[in-house]
Amino acid sequence: MPSHSQHLKLPKLELLRRVLFITLGAALVSVGLEIFLVPNHIIDGGIVGISIMASHLIGLPLGIFLFLLNLPFLVLGYKQIGKTFAMSTLYGVSVMSIGTFLLHPVPPLTEEYFLASIFGGVILGIGVGIVIRFGGSLDGTEIIAILFNKRLPFSVGEIVMFFNLFILGSAGFVFGWDRAMYSLVAYYIAYKMIDITMEGFEESKAVWIISDEAKEIGSAIMDRLGRGVTYLHGEGGFSGDQKRIIFCVITRLEEAKMKSIVQELDPVAFLAVGNIHDVKGGRFKKRDIH
Repeated sequence: MPSHSQHLKLPKLELLRRVLFITLGAALVSVGLEIFLVPNHIIDGGIVGISIMASHLIGLPLGIFLFLLNLPFLVLGYKQIGKTFAMSTLYGVSVMSIGTFLLHPVPPLTEEYFLASIFGGVILGIGVGIVIRFGGSLDGTEIIAILFNKRLPFSVGEIVMFFNLFILGSAGFVFGWDRAMYSLVAYYIAYKMIDITMEGFEESKAVWIISDEAKEIGSAIMDRLGRGVTYLHGEGGFSGDQKRIIFCVITRLEEAKMKSIVQELDPVAFLAVGNIHDVKGGRFKKRDIH
């Protein structure tokens, strides 16, 4: 039996699923780049943005730069990010690079810069989101940020933002300042679409309730919402009193009903609701409501 510290191989079906979705995501990124952004001289952030500018200035195909510029960071970050992530990223970057080669001769769907920024950003963001959701990446910037984060007093997000502001600013000198502004629009839209794709449209929410009527509220949630609850035990920081805490996971559509149940049974209950990206295992599946 393998120890917990050993790297477990992915089951074949899960591996096939991962390969299919990373292929789809990388292909979508290729479409966003070659059919919308690149022909209109609009860039994205990260290594992709540097590759677009390098391709324009040197005259070699975009796919060459996408592959070659990402490669050093994959090698650098191999120990930090793990074998599975590194291989998934290498595969995704390869598919994206080949996709841009194949799509390069295809004329852009629009030459209206604002439309290209919006639709390019949406398609690119969905593609990147799918790849990240299935265990890969298409850009070495995050890997650089993880490596620098260990040596600098900045978070990974702050380092990525600094890189991208520098890259998007550079677009002004290469393509003109109006294209740099359109690039910022495309980058923002792509960033938001990555979040939506990773979280899913049916976003789940975690709920914590502290109440003296915990049993009644818990029973009402199970009966009227069809959701399972877990009772946790806590202690009041000021009072030292023993507290019973209800924890459960609901969908966004159930939030209003949850709040009305709590308000009805204990108007002074403490209620906290937070967004969560993914739910697996346990008894999250909704039961029938009686």
